[in-house]
Amino acid sequence: MEVIHKIGRRKTAVARVYVSEGKGNITVNKKDLNDYFTTGPLLYKVNQPLNLTGNDKNFDVKVNVYGGGITGQAEAIRLALSRAMVELDEENRGTLKPEGLLTRDPRMVERKKYGQKKARKKFQFSKR
Repeated sequence: MEVIHKIGRRKTAVARVYVSEGKGNITVNKKDLNDYFTTGPLLYKVNQPLNLTGNDKNFDVKVNVYGGGITGQAEAIRLALSRAMVELDEENRGTLKPEGLLTRDPRMVERKKYGQKKARKKFQFSKR
């Protein structure tokens, strides 16, 4: 099997995922997964596509991720891994699609407007 390369994005985070046959090792930016993501919910998000498809011990995953915060990075990795699992076996689409793992989350930070303090917050109004 050749290496499968997929890209996932979330907010400003971009994850490039390289999936190859192996024993289930996941490295993120040349660090072990448990060293890069220290909290349980983030580890769950990254492993979710592998666990749902039952491939958590069959493939080695190398990830390059940049931009955004750690939550956005974890969700970008999740999307890229989901896309890779579908390319490996088209039947995985039926498992991942109902969970919403194949949909790019379109929500981005709203821009700040001039004449306002933030995107929605206004400057304090003085009547007199």
